[in-house]
Amino acid sequence: MLLPLLLAAAAAAAAWPGCQPARGPAGGCHRPSASDSATCEDLQLRTCSDAAYNQTAFPTALEHRSREAVESSSEYILLSVLHHLLEGQCNPDLRLLGCAVLAPRCEGSRVHRPCQRVCEALREACQPAFDAIDMAWPYFLDCSLYFGGEEEGCYDPLEKLRGGLDEEEALPSGVPPTFLHFTHHSYTQMARVLRRTAARCPHIAKTYSIGRSFDGKELLVIEFSGRPGQHELMEPEVKLIGNIHGNEVAGREMLIYLAQYLCSEYLLGSPRIQRLLNTTRIHLLPSMNPDGYEVAAAEGAGYNGWTSGRQNAQNLDLNRNFPDLTSEFYRLASSRGARTDHIPIPQHYWWGKVAPETKAIMKWMRTAPFMLSASLHGGDLVVSYPFDLSQNPHEEKMFSPTPDEKMFQLLARAYADVHPMMMDRSENRCGGNFLKRGSIINGADWYSFTGGMSDFNYLHSNCFEITVELGCVKFPPEEALYTLWQHNKEPLLNFMEMAHRGIKGVVMDKFGKPVKNARISVKGIRHDITTAPDGDYWRLLPPGSHIVIAQAPGYSKVIKKVTIPARMKRAGRVDFILQSLGTGPKRFLQGPQRNSPGLRDTPRGAGPYRELEEPGQEPFRARRQPGAGRSKPWWWSYFTSLNQHKPRWLLKY
Repeated sequence: MLLPLLLAAAAAAAAWPGCQPARGPAGGCHRPSASDSATCEDLQLRTCSDAAYNQTAFPTALEHRSREAVESSSEYILLSVLHHLLEGQCNPDLRLLGCAVLAPRCEGSRVHRPCQRVCEALREACQPAFDAIDMAWPYFLDCSLYFGGEEEGCYDPLEKLRGGLDEEEALPSGVPPTFLHFTHHSYTQMARVLRRTAARCPHIAKTYSIGRSFDGKELLVIEFSGRPGQHELMEPEVKLIGNIHGNEVAGREMLIYLAQYLCSEYLLGSPRIQRLLNTTRIHLLPSMNPDGYEVAAAEGAGYNGWTSGRQNAQNLDLNRNFPDLTSEFYRLASSRGARTDHIPIPQHYWWGKVAPETKAIMKWMRTAPFMLSASLHGGDLVVSYPFDLSQNPHEEKMFSPTPDEKMFQLLARAYADVHPMMMDRSENRCGGNFLKRGSIINGADWYSFTGGMSDFNYLHSNCFEITVELGCVKFPPEEALYTLWQHNKEPLLNFMEMAHRGIKGVVMDKFGKPVKNARISVKGIRHDITTAPDGDYWRLLPPGSHIVIAQAPGYSKVIKKVTIPARMKRAGRVDFILQSLGTGPKRFLQGPQRNSPGLRDTPRGAGPYRELEEPGQEPFRARRQPGAGRSKPWWWSYFTSLNQHKPRWLLKY
């Protein structure tokens, strides 16, 4: 009911048509130009209250002659609800871009146009979100019509989104650049620290965004690698994610400290850190839920409730928002020969409410061949691992192992065994009830839930993810942060070094051409991994002897026996050269015809390098319901009921 109420409120008066595309001589409005003489007045449009300027002028390029005319226009109504229609994607960027047209910037009796380059960049990024709901790109965001070039002195309407984040934050006098400030970081402070850290170590670090939260905050990642920004052959990719629950803040701070520590230690010549960063590509996302953090931080450490700020701005628990592939795994596991890895996302998942933060993580997983991951939480002191959903849906607690149970135990122990408090023998301490288990536990054996991120990583991609509960206090006071860092620094490093266990290699044909999407199978473990676009792969395996099989459609399979010594801390290299089967019929393993993940060109399914949908689906069909023929999309009735001037320019047909 929220969307209809918002639409109704935005269109309390609906009489002024504004500039409709059909009214112009060629089906569009006249091309506006920057005015040399305009009467500036205060900007009083609620939807545009956070624009980077505070004065506008009338009439506008859309022929709106007053504030009331703008507020009753279908263009303005669209801006006020667009973030709900697109479920948070491209918010607030699109709204601010639209405001720059509906309420142009006026300074010194002159109207300034927004920059065309900003519009074009945003359209390229956001067009898929419109396609997903069958909505045309709004005519008033025509980059060639309502936006200007640098030569006429255009401005960036999204400037305020980046305001202050690139400024240096001065350290106290006399403090060395390697100083770690053990304090809680606001969103702006976190972004400054990450960008300053990347600037200090530009040869090994860079920051990038994987998307925005529902309220429009960048989901900022800092990457460390010998060649930041690109995947290197056979270099494992690791990601660490904090603050998926907004009020569980210890992980957020640990990753902020870890980023500074890696940079400083590398510059100081630490052999361990230099070896780690030169052989591993590490991605740190300190805050997956910055909106929830703001709610929790408003109450502050010590006053925060157990759930205040846990969800995102849509009131969604992000660690319950991923596709439930585990139930599908249990169904497939009972069928002999069926693939139980790289399970595609079911179409009906997109009909529900999918958070923009969740979508951002799933898109991120397609950009790099992640093979190891950890999600940092708070509320207890234990390391859990998949599966998180019980094999029996009626059992709240039931040991439910993956085919890689032994490897997941090793990954969990890599963290817990070097954590001083997890190894403390007192049963009265935080997490003492897990002491007899070695402070690790199968997730479903602790408590069962669906829609978790760790299960999704394992069943949809090549990535093994564990969950680390960092302590019983979800929002610890600042004086506890130094001790938390001391307890978790070594476990974090030890865990990341686990990326170099098992085997790795390249799969190629007899001409040396890499074979992407080849399957790497291990006898006795019903979970295959697949090769990256360059033909390289990483297979985490426990010590012992293993029969490893490489195969791909159109090639004969190759079988090798490998032995991994117990003390081996470097992945053994095992390459495969596949022989073509020629022009005869091509046979592959039996089971559902679910091809291995490819780089956007795989015809079915979904994996780390392909689109997330079945054939014919638009990306992230979040609220699209199946319809007959060319019926109007689901959102059309809302607009037609509000205004006699129907916004037909939103229809694609």
